[in-house]
Amino acid sequence: MHYLLGDLQGCGGALDRLLALIDFSPSRDRLYVLGDLVNRGPSSLAVLERLHGLGDAATCLLGNHDLHLLAVAHGVRPEHRSDTLRGILESPRRAHWLDWLRTRRLAVHEHGWLMVHAGVAPQWDVALTLELAGELERALAGPDLHEFLQQMFGNEPTLWDPALARHDRLRFAVNALTRMRFVDARGALDFKVKAGVDQAPAGLVPWFDAPGRLTAGQPIAFGHWSALGLVQRDDLLALDTGCVWGGRLSAVRIDGGRRELIQVECGPTR
Repeated sequence: MHYLLGDLQGCGGALDRLLALIDFSPSRDRLYVLGDLVNRGPSSLAVLERLHGLGDAATCLLGNHDLHLLAVAHGVRPEHRSDTLRGILESPRRAHWLDWLRTRRLAVHEHGWLMVHAGVAPQWDVALTLELAGELERALAGPDLHEFLQQMFGNEPTLWDPALARHDRLRFAVNALTRMRFVDARGALDFKVKAGVDQAPAGLVPWFDAPGRLTAGQPIAFGHWSALGLVQRDDLLALDTGCVWGGRLSAVRIDGGRRELIQVECGPTR
């Protein structure tokens, strides 16, 4: 059985309850975690330990909070007041967990689903999405990680251009795959608005409703956008249902052509 799972953000108790609810077996089942494994919740280290313990049965994507952890660990970004990363950063196995994290995926295309943390730029087709994700994965897993992290953060460029220089190309790809919510009429990324769709300013649309999106019709699963909440369309699954904010942790079973939603309640974590 194959399950897609929304943002965990260090909510280890909710993860344990959900795996127990579905009677998850690593020898039988497969879990696809859509990024933001860590941060803001109370048990980020326990989440990494649990997912790592599932071995090949768990495919984990990287989200913006996971990349933030790598940047903090390498001295590229300061910790935020709301971060809950100390358990990992002070762990005797810190190097092991950071190395495991930086070899996770940025996009997966399996079982008919394109899986990302945040979104897919309107100008990309599936092949280009996977190509750019692969470039990012190699940079994160490679020997020049510190240098790459120094170049990775920032809001520019906001518009895709295949002629972008390498660092700009990869920065745009990181932002699309792990941070995007809204785009304008040109398909340029907007990072100011984090609210739900009903509060979007004029001129902005959710990335998945961008006119002419090249992945239209391709089923895409993503997380990241807790203000959006659960969205279930034929070609779309949005699965960040705000567990870390006291909402729910959501999974969807996708094998056999089904679309079965499984949720557990998440109490206040802060």
